[in-house]
Amino acid sequence: MKQSAWHRSSDMRWSLLLAEGAGRLSAAGVLSATADARELAEAAAEHTQLPIEADTETVERFRELVSRRCRREPLQHITGRMYFRFLELISRPGCFIVRPETEMVAGDAIDATREFLAVRGSARVVDLCTGSGAIALAVATEAVGADVIGVDCDPQALALARENNARYGNVVQFVAGDARTADVGPADVVVANPPYVPPDVVLSPEVEADPPLALWGGGPRGLDMPLALVTRAMELLQPGGILVMEHAENQASALRGAARGAGFAQVHTGSDLTNRPRWLWARKED
Repeated sequence: MKQSAWHRSSDMRWSLLLAEGAGRLSAAGVLSATADARELAEAAAEHTQLPIEADTETVERFRELVSRRCRREPLQHITGRMYFRFLELISRPGCFIVRPETEMVAGDAIDATREFLAVRGSARVVDLCTGSGAIALAVATEAVGADVIGVDCDPQALALARENNARYGNVVQFVAGDARTADVGPADVVVANPPYVPPDVVLSPEVEADPPLALWGGGPRGLDMPLALVTRAMELLQPGGILVMEHAENQASALRGAARGAGFAQVHTGSDLTNRPRWLWARKED
């Protein structure tokens, strides 16, 4: 859809610019139009505290950023950053953009890691399909003292993960490898946000910007990779170890069954804030 021309005015108050930007984003189908307009304004101004008025150069920069977002370029690619729990991470095209619901998956992994730290004084965590390193870094920075390893087969993803790691003191060890076979055990906690999208799902323009390797789970239901990781987690985990793995909401029953079939003793599904079943939690028998 062709975008209309910006309203030209000598009035460069941010309140008016934000309103117009949000309106244009909403018309383009961006659901988080108001929040996105604000973040784009902060990126244009290079500051989180906006003055009452913007200068001409900043206004033009803001309008260009809004125009890019109206074309449904992901916000995180435009700003070069993405937020995950307490982290501000680097984002760029060609690498998976971490989603808000994954914060709850990380939260369960962090809780499990803290449990092992409290009882044993140590914890070893493996993040399979680590991507940008978001989950691994969240665990390492919120469960201080854990030994955290992130695994990915994509060189671009690993390069980004290592850049993000450097921002937080290189608290994670990132290694190249296939999540289904990487020799990174033993582990107390295995966490994963693997490719799991089924082949018949229609993606938003923003999700289509993610690398296909990080999206499609394989097989008619997108379960090939998640099922393989259930098996691999059982091999990596020590007795009493915990698996936390994100999945699509229509995959919960199949993955609970797979976990029980693999020998996990305690199995349940975690739900997101909208009560959708979105991740598997399973404990290996002691």
